[in-house]
Amino acid sequence: MTRNPYAGEPFSEDAEAITAALADVSVPALMCSLVHLTGDPSWIRGEIGPRMANAPDIQSGMPAEEQAEIRRRAVPAILAYRDAGCVPHEPTPELLGEMFAFMGRRPVEGSLAGLFLDDLQFDGRDHGEITWGDEIPAEVKATSDVLVIGGGMAGILAGIRLRQAGLPFTIIEKNAGPGGTWWENRYPGARVDIASHQYCYSFEPSHLWSEYYCQQPELAAYFRAVVDKYELWPHFRFDTSVDQLTWDEADARWEVRISGEDGAAETLRARFVISAVGSLNIPRLPDIPGMDTFAGRSFHSTRWPADLDLTGTRFALVGAGASGFQIGPAIADTVDQLTIFQRTAQWVIPNMLYHRTVPAGDRWALRHLPFYGRWFRFIVSFSGISAGVEPYRIDPDHSDVTSRSINAGHAQRAELLLGWMTSVIGDRTDLLPKITPDYPALGKRVLQDDGSWLSTLRRADVELVRTGIRRIRPDGIETVDGTFHPVDIICYATGFRHNDFLATMTVTGRDGVSLREQWGDEPMAHLGITAPNFPNLFCLYGPGTNLAAGASLFYHAEFQTHFAMDAIRQTLTAGASACEVRPEALKEYSERYQNEISQLVWSHSSITHSHYKNPAGKVFTLSPWALDAYWAWTRQLDPDEYRIA
Repeated sequence: MTRNPYAGEPFSEDAEAITAALADVSVPALMCSLVHLTGDPSWIRGEIGPRMANAPDIQSGMPAEEQAEIRRRAVPAILAYRDAGCVPHEPTPELLGEMFAFMGRRPVEGSLAGLFLDDLQFDGRDHGEITWGDEIPAEVKATSDVLVIGGGMAGILAGIRLRQAGLPFTIIEKNAGPGGTWWENRYPGARVDIASHQYCYSFEPSHLWSEYYCQQPELAAYFRAVVDKYELWPHFRFDTSVDQLTWDEADARWEVRISGEDGAAETLRARFVISAVGSLNIPRLPDIPGMDTFAGRSFHSTRWPADLDLTGTRFALVGAGASGFQIGPAIADTVDQLTIFQRTAQWVIPNMLYHRTVPAGDRWALRHLPFYGRWFRFIVSFSGISAGVEPYRIDPDHSDVTSRSINAGHAQRAELLLGWMTSVIGDRTDLLPKITPDYPALGKRVLQDDGSWLSTLRRADVELVRTGIRRIRPDGIETVDGTFHPVDIICYATGFRHNDFLATMTVTGRDGVSLREQWGDEPMAHLGITAPNFPNLFCLYGPGTNLAAGASLFYHAEFQTHFAMDAIRQTLTAGASACEVRPEALKEYSERYQNEISQLVWSHSSITHSHYKNPAGKVFTLSPWALDAYWAWTRQLDPDEYRIA
């Protein structure tokens, strides 16, 4: 019998080594692992247990003395498990539900329980694996080519599922290797802002992450390893761009014009197209007079030069959002002077794990203790997912003259965040007006940090400039108040064209309809995946599916890929040529979407300069749905909402 991959590898360590390892572990995750290990549910039925579900606190608020007591009790149980052959017990569904409630500090029921059972896969089975391939005749599969655009997180996943289905497919990737954003973003300090043990495919977790929030090289290596394991390399075409998609009605196929690195054009044909291009991959450069006159090196953060020597330079960082706040602390010790030009103050959530390495004992537990890794993933995922969107809902009766909150609970959170930020600034009270946001907490992309960003701003060789830029001069930057800042290098950490979905290609659907014209500044797709007039085209990370709170985009990638594959299955099993969402289904979804998103913090009228918003100030980029609701909706395509013919 094949061992459950989450049961952990057998081990032979002695009591001393086990005791040392347990000093590093998450005790709540250990307690649930002990239930699997012993078959005894009393580990989660006593007086000792988590006090709260809070992702950045892997001890879930447990007092140190209680942690020590559980560690002490665990050693003989783990030794007995070792001596018995390292065979775990299988909890009943009822006991698993009790364990969810123990860890989450609340009942976990309905779609929320379904999502976590699906994600954590205690049965050791990849719940998203395609098993219906044999239902499709070989001759049908042979003529059902699928073109995947993009080889990042979602594109790799699509490749895995298509290979399992036995369908012919090609992945077109504009870069020289896989990984998407983690191939492109190689600036100093680039790291994930979602916990590493959540930021991975549910069926391909890594027990080997070196940091709780790992850095770009490790993420790039993870994607290469997945491509290796699933033998996807032959399906990739790297250094290739998709320039045009045109639906051929007579043949019920997409005509796809691509171009290689040398610019040579080629046309492919595909029955289905899966767009996995993402929306944070088209750099947005500011429109500042004189940018082209700068004599030194200048670049967008996604184009960081590999040969760049920062030693002793005067470095200008234009923009201090998600990328800039990582770059600043990473280079402050190397440059001679760091000048940061920030348009908007950012809210920062304290997270003491943000730069921490995963200690040896925790890595040992992830490798050996049964289902410890699954429960650790639950800890770093549950609080955000279970909260849903309600904490971000605008209370029309709530009043806040500071514009920093949108409901009573939100006001308390804003006060706590600002209090922590102020404490890190300490005696640098001159910085307080510069770092204090004037919009609702978490209303723009939120930053997580252990204090390194704010501590960097305190340095004598770092200047935070909140004055607007008038122009770039050959030797520096002039702000609107006339101040000149001499600089040698400029990095534009100014974000991406988030609202411009599929902007790098021309997409023409049924009856010559242009996707660009159909969407305009208000892109909308049913569940963010399909649009009328564009049959057999499925968007992963499409309009209205970015997550500003709750979980990593790996969840959405898995949900959307599952939905797209079910659409392909239903089309092929029906002997149909095309699958297209009905306009009335999109209209109903669009109305629900706008009603929801307009009530949430990201749409608040006080928020300007947000890449979430279109030119009219409306949001078409973010998901307004609780993750478990979206999971339930994407389990399978509803044939009543589609034309499959």
